[in-house]
Amino acid sequence: MKITDIKTFLVDPGYTLNLGDTKNWVFIRIETDEGIRGWGECYTLLDRERSIAAYVDHIGHYLVGRNPFNIKHFTTVMYEDYADKQGAMDYFCAISGIEQALWDIVGKRLNTPVYNLLGGSCRDKIKVYANGWWDDARTPEEYAHKAIQVVRSGFKALKFYPFNGLKETYISKQKEQLAIDIVRAVREAIGPDIDLMIDVYRIFSPLYAIRAARMLEQFNPFWYEDPIAPDSIDDLAEVRRNINIPVVTGEALYTKSAFRQVFEKKAADIINPDVCSCGGILEMKEIAAMAEPYQVIVTPHNYNSATIGLAASLHVSACIPNFLILEYFVNFKARSDEISVGSFNVEDGYISIPQGPGLGMEINEEALTKYPYKNFVNPAVR
Repeated sequence: MKITDIKTFLVDPGYTLNLGDTKNWVFIRIETDEGIRGWGECYTLLDRERSIAAYVDHIGHYLVGRNPFNIKHFTTVMYEDYADKQGAMDYFCAISGIEQALWDIVGKRLNTPVYNLLGGSCRDKIKVYANGWWDDARTPEEYAHKAIQVVRSGFKALKFYPFNGLKETYISKQKEQLAIDIVRAVREAIGPDIDLMIDVYRIFSPLYAIRAARMLEQFNPFWYEDPIAPDSIDDLAEVRRNINIPVVTGEALYTKSAFRQVFEKKAADIINPDVCSCGGILEMKEIAAMAEPYQVIVTPHNYNSATIGLAASLHVSACIPNFLILEYFVNFKARSDEISVGSFNVEDGYISIPQGPGLGMEINEEALTKYPYKNFVNPAVR
């Protein structure tokens, strides 16, 4: 079998959060000379989708004519020779989507789900937590109302950003109090049994990250995600040593090398790599394996569609023993269902693992044409 073609699709997801963080999805379709095609999805950020798609197109020149089974060889060669061991987010997003599509082809060729090719499943269903549920909420009361709705829909865990809109490494007392009031309102609304994840989104200095965490401890958060920028693992370790909430990091780290310091310096209790940006399915499984001897658990980041990106995340989550919970953006489901053949449904806070060959999810190309790329401008760039 040989690869004959690779194509990208940029798709408007049809939804805007009050974070101002709207983006297009990037899908990849790889064709083979046996008529088997594979699908992949790249992680994207606002107004960087076209640069990621451009990477896919350039890398595709080196993919045509190769055997799709040689996945590890191809990703290694591309990092060492094409990227010259100088990877960046856009490159890793592109290679992650391509890698997924190759696994999809291999699974279809062998007529088995991808997780069966990675050691088999450790579980039959994947616990998920809700993100993207707050819509246009601004006040504590509005957040509480939205939280009640998502819990009533069946989720047992939810994540949000009480420090939404902050860009500085410090925080005023007024904004700090608003964030505390929002978390208090949500916790009181959903009760003590629902897991509540706090995402700080990489904004604070260690001092303010520690101060805010200590104020939030009374609400028993399930975790405290990315309290500071990921470029200082020593500072992250300092935060972890000084708070009583589990620390999460990893969505902005790529490949095993980037995670090595996190483990060695005991900087996090939990990691959340994204299968659409960390290097792909096998890279994510290997990162999870590295985490095992350090007693670090894995909660995959998944700011992707509820189609291919979710499918790839489900396969990895199924086969790693130190998995805990997977991210799920509720606001992406409607458009995802429109562009896919079949869908993944959340039942009582879980999604069953895919049963079909490959990734177990297909894209309706005709439906994609209804939602072409939309030029979203980043309002934070001034």
